[in-house]
Amino acid sequence: MSELRSLAVLNILSDPLIEAFADRKDGDVNTRTHFLRLLYEQGAEENFAAYVADAVLTDDNAFSRACAGGKHISSYLWQAYIEDLKKVANALQFSDAALNLGEVPFPVASWDEETAARLQKYYADNGYGQYLRYRAFRYEGGELCPVRALSPVTLDDLKGYESEKKEVRDNFENFLAGLPYADMLLYGDRGTGKSSTVHAMINLFSDKKLRLVEIDKENILTLPALKSMLASVPMKFVVFIDDFSLRENDDRVSTLKAALQGSMEGNVGNVMIVATSNRRHIVEENFATRMDSVHVGDSEEELLSLSDRFGITVLFASVNKQNYLSIVHAIAEEMKITTPAETLDLLAERWAILRGGRSPRRARQFVDYIYACEQKGVSVEV
Repeated sequence: MSELRSLAVLNILSDPLIEAFADRKDGDVNTRTHFLRLLYEQGAEENFAAYVADAVLTDDNAFSRACAGGKHISSYLWQAYIEDLKKVANALQFSDAALNLGEVPFPVASWDEETAARLQKYYADNGYGQYLRYRAFRYEGGELCPVRALSPVTLDDLKGYESEKKEVRDNFENFLAGLPYADMLLYGDRGTGKSSTVHAMINLFSDKKLRLVEIDKENILTLPALKSMLASVPMKFVVFIDDFSLRENDDRVSTLKAALQGSMEGNVGNVMIVATSNRRHIVEENFATRMDSVHVGDSEEELLSLSDRFGITVLFASVNKQNYLSIVHAIAEEMKITTPAETLDLLAERWAILRGGRSPRRARQFVDYIYACEQKGVSVEV
């Protein structure tokens, strides 16, 4: 039996390729062929050792979880983890010389106490397991599903709305620093950069163990279960509800109200809820229901109190013509557009009129179009 089968802490045999490596038997064509097939499918034939090292680094186990949470590492767990590292190193060193196993950032011979100490600090600073691999997740069917390609947008990419971005950033910084923070509602017209601002914050602070978990508005009833799941993870999470609105008498209203902090209550956990909406009052009111209600005032207060439960609300207002053109020019300068400013103004305004109004999103789409035309050497047709 391969000594990898006796790992006490590491769970890397859950990876089919590493499991096939552990099960290879000398002179057994079938087990060798199975391993090679998986090796080529993963594209790891030129550096299998690096593939294994990455699996060790991102493994979810008792050692990595304890390190990420700043918990005490018992001498038993410490020694068992070191022994596992040595077993992996030995398996790689004494594997079939015909395989090009490649090199790893630190020689496999040094996978011992020093490596364990380096990993302990790395987990404490960056998290563990899937939270090392991914910055964002979707909550579906009671599980976290990784988002493999989160938008790379940065705050510098988002032109305008400086005071709005500062208010959002300040609250994120408070959340990460363990200072009083609040759940947030970002509201305003489409295309004003609400969702992009949230993504930019995740990209900015991902090195501080901050991760995004998006939950679909249809699944709000599962929000308590999600918060309970995340409470045991030694990371910081933004639970993101995008393009959110509810109707009256919706069971999800009371669920969301219960999940929100309501005001600047301090650091009450590792979860902050951030929602975006086109409406300040996210519950769509029905006039007929208002008229049928015995206590109209109480009903209205009940609906409005949901929005008030967000300790911070930030308005991303529509841009006027001057601000719209200012954003256009800022993006154009960044992309080194050569079209004269006067022509750019005329085309940008025509673009907005034909496509439903001015917004930062329209400005970005317009400049992208101009850039493509210039790169191809074709005339602009707007």
